[in-house]
Amino acid sequence: MKKQLFLLLTIISSLNLYSQISFEKGYFINNLDQKVDCLIKNLGWNHNPTKFKYKLSENSEIKQETIKSVKEFGIYNISKYIRSIVKIDRSSESHNDLSYDRKPILEEEELFLKVLIEGKYNLYEYSGKNLERYFYNQKNLTIDQLIFKSYRSYNDEIIHKNEQFKQQLLNDLKCPHFKINRIQNLRYNRKDLLRFFIDYINCYNDNPINYVQKEKQDLFNLTLRPRLNNASLTMQHATAESRNIDFGNKTSIGFGLEAEFILPFNKNKWSILVEPTYRYYKSKNSVDADYVAGGRLTTEVTYNSIEIPIGLRHYFFINNNSKIFINTSFIPDLSLNPSLEATRENGTVFESFKIKPKPNFAFGLGYKYNNKYSLEVRYQTSRKILGHYFDPLWRVEYNNPLLIIFGYSLF
Repeated sequence: MKKQLFLLLTIISSLNLYSQISFEKGYFINNLDQKVDCLIKNLGWNHNPTKFKYKLSENSEIKQETIKSVKEFGIYNISKYIRSIVKIDRSSESHNDLSYDRKPILEEEELFLKVLIEGKYNLYEYSGKNLERYFYNQKNLTIDQLIFKSYRSYNDEIIHKNEQFKQQLLNDLKCPHFKINRIQNLRYNRKDLLRFFIDYINCYNDNPINYVQKEKQDLFNLTLRPRLNNASLTMQHATAESRNIDFGNKTSIGFGLEAEFILPFNKNKWSILVEPTYRYYKSKNSVDADYVAGGRLTTEVTYNSIEIPIGLRHYFFINNNSKIFINTSFIPDLSLNPSLEATRENGTVFESFKIKPKPNFAFGLGYKYNNKYSLEVRYQTSRKILGHYFDPLWRVEYNNPLLIIFGYSLF
């Protein structure tokens, strides 16, 4: 079993080296104001980049440009970044690191700003580690940060907020249709600010250019997941080896329903999974036992349950229709009227056990086609199924190490 797990982990690790991240049609403008059409490696850029890789054609070599040599770059219909020297406040928003100063600490930096909207006024975004900042300007004028800062009070330790950005917008982005509470209710996030800027630009019939990714946001998948189980169950006695029981391998079909929540960053490569799954195991074993009346003991187990794997998945895109994925899961188990009982030859109960499964873990490797059909090979660790009361004397383990899981996504 260790060899199987090692092989699976080796395959999963190798995917990091060989997974494909696509080069997509884009451009950059260098310091000489020359526009170069090319193919840019799209990394999703959860944080604003300082460099990027590109190819001049599909078969040409991969090159790299940096913020020092490029004034602007973009991927058509997906994203656009411009280089600008701006004053940015990097004050922490973490509750443990808040300052006692209401004023932002603005320091000059050269950054690639992500363009969110262009029109009568432009909106930009900068994302760094634990940092979200937004900037704006009127066409061809200086880019300024929209000021927001959390801070503490010396007197009461209450967390306060400097929301100067509301006053900035009130002063600069005036529309006769806006009411004062339109700005008062604004939150300092992409969704609220983007909607506000679009409404402002539309107020003057100036069609905005929206660079926020337009592709379909497939943020939730519901998938039917039947699987083939080949499980075994063993009982081991701590002091009497003669009482050990192997119930043998049993093949059965399980049924799962996977709810997948796509995380909206890094090109939708990460997701959280919840997969309620029904599975069952039933077997019995009869042995000669000179320590019981009648000399024969029959032990029967019925172990039906609903597993609830809770996991994390990562996708590796091959092309528009195909992708490989890996996932790992923590698996609580809810047993359904289980029984584990040993009876004498005359039918009387010799010993009865209370089944109380403990959680286990799983690691999977799979392939998905056309966002509809999938196939996964999954390795699961063994699961102890007895309550703590029996642990010192008995070790009862359920093993279903390798599963073949089919998938059909409803949506």
